[in-house]
Amino acid sequence: MSANRPAAVVVLAAGEGTRMKSATPKVLHTLCGRSLVGHVVSASRELDPEHLVVIVGHAREQVSAHLAEIDPGVRTAVQHEQNGTGHAVRMGLEELSDSGIALDGTVVVVCGDTPLLTGDTLKRLSDTHAADGNAVTVLTAEVPDSTGYGRIVRDAATGAVTAIVEHKDATDEQRAIREINSGVFAFDAQLLTDALGKVRTDNSQGEEYLTDVLGILREAGHRVGAAVAGDHREILGINNRVQLAEARKLLNERLLHAAMMSGVTVVDPATTWVDVTVTFEPDALVHPGTQLLGATHLAAGSEVGPNTRLKDTSVGAGARVDNTVADSARIGEGASVGPYAYLRPGTNLGPKSKAGAYVEMKNAEIGEGTKVPHLSYVGDATIGEYTNIGAASVFVNYDGVNKHHTTIGSHCRTGSDNMFVAPVTIGDGVYTAAGSVITKDVPPGALAVARGQQRNIEGWVARKRPGSAAADAASAAHRKTGGEQ
Repeated sequence: MSANRPAAVVVLAAGEGTRMKSATPKVLHTLCGRSLVGHVVSASRELDPEHLVVIVGHAREQVSAHLAEIDPGVRTAVQHEQNGTGHAVRMGLEELSDSGIALDGTVVVVCGDTPLLTGDTLKRLSDTHAADGNAVTVLTAEVPDSTGYGRIVRDAATGAVTAIVEHKDATDEQRAIREINSGVFAFDAQLLTDALGKVRTDNSQGEEYLTDVLGILREAGHRVGAAVAGDHREILGINNRVQLAEARKLLNERLLHAAMMSGVTVVDPATTWVDVTVTFEPDALVHPGTQLLGATHLAAGSEVGPNTRLKDTSVGAGARVDNTVADSARIGEGASVGPYAYLRPGTNLGPKSKAGAYVEMKNAEIGEGTKVPHLSYVGDATIGEYTNIGAASVFVNYDGVNKHHTTIGSHCRTGSDNMFVAPVTIGDGVYTAAGSVITKDVPPGALAVARGQQRNIEGWVARKRPGSAAADAASAAHRKTGGEQ
C-alpha cells in the first residue's frame, strides 16, 4: 500500500452538460471504448484510494447503473440540486460520514468530464501534497493560451499559491500568467470538511464554490500549494461534441504511440482507431483504415487491415485479416480472413484456416487448415480439419422458428453451390457434388449427389423466343457448325 494512499477520491459527475445537446448524460458519452466518467474512475483507481465516491445528479439512475457495471466498488452520492462544486463535494463527504466512515488523510477531488487525466498525474498531485505538507494542493497546467481560465497566482518567494483569479476578474498582469487551475485538488480531509461548512453563496450564481475553500484555508494560515501537470492537455474538460472529438483524437494518439513504442507497426496513425482495452504483441502490423475495439488482441506477427473493424476479437500469431468486420471472434495462428469477410459472434477459426472473400460466419467452429474460400455463409456449424468448402455454399441453419446445427468432418471436399440443410452431419472424407442440396446425413468416405438430372430441350429458343438476340446467336452458331437450328 502506498504511503500516500488517499483516504478518498471524489469525482464530480452531477452536471447535465446541456452544451452536448444530447439525451445521453454528458459523463456517459464515450471515447476510445470508455465513458468520460469511466476514464476518470479508472485513473482514480490507480491511486488505490480507500474510498471512491462519484457525485451524481442529472440522470442519476442511468449514471449510477453505469458505474455499478464498470466498477461495483464505487460509491455514489446524490446532489439533488446542482448548487456548485463545493456543495457537490460536501454531498460526497456526507455520504461517507452517514455510512460511519471518518476520513483521515488526503481527499482528491476530480472532475468527471476530464478523460485525458492519467493516474500518474494524480499520483504526482498526491505525492506533492504529502511532501509539501499542504492543506490543499491544486493541479495546475501551463497552457499556450490561458484566455478564459482561472489564473494561478503564486508567492514569488515561496511558490505557494496565493490566489486563483478568474479571467474576468484578472488584471492585465495576471492575465499574462499561463499557469491555470484544472479544477482538480488534493485536500487535507479534516480541513476540507471544516472549510466546506464556511463556504458562502453570496456570488452571482448563488452556489457553493469549491475554490472558495482555498481562500478560507489560506486566511486561516494554512499552506496552499500546486502541482503542475506534465501535459496541459490532460486537464481538458469536455463540454460539447467538438471537444469530445478533439479529446478522442488526443487519446487515440496516446494509445497508438504506446503501441508503437512497444513494437507494433501502425502504418497510418491518422486513420487507425483503437480502444483503451485493446492489447498488442510485438511485431503486429496494422494497416490504414482499421478500427480495433473492445477486448481485441493482436498477437505477434499478425497483420490487420486495411479497412478492417474488429471488436472483442483475438487474432493469432501470423494471421492475416484484410478488409474484414469481426465481432467476438477468434482467429487462429496463421489463419487468413478476407477480403470482405464478416465474422459474427461465436466464430472460431482454427490455425491456418481460411474465411475468404465475401464469406460470412456465425457461431462456427472451423478446424485447422480448413478453407471456406469465397461467397459462402457458414452459420451454426462445426467443420473438422483440412476440409474445403466450395464456393457459394450456404449452411441453411434456420427453419423460421429454431436454429439447427451442421457438422462437417475432416478432409472433406464439398462442391460449389451446395446447401447444407440443418440439422445434418457429413462424415470424414466425404465429397459432395456441385449444386447439391444436402438434407440427409452422409457417411464417411461417400460421394453425395443431390440434384436433378440435366435435360437439354433442343430448339427451345428458336420456338419460344423467335427473333430474339439469343435466337439469332444460336442460329449463327448452328450455321457455323452445320448443325440443326
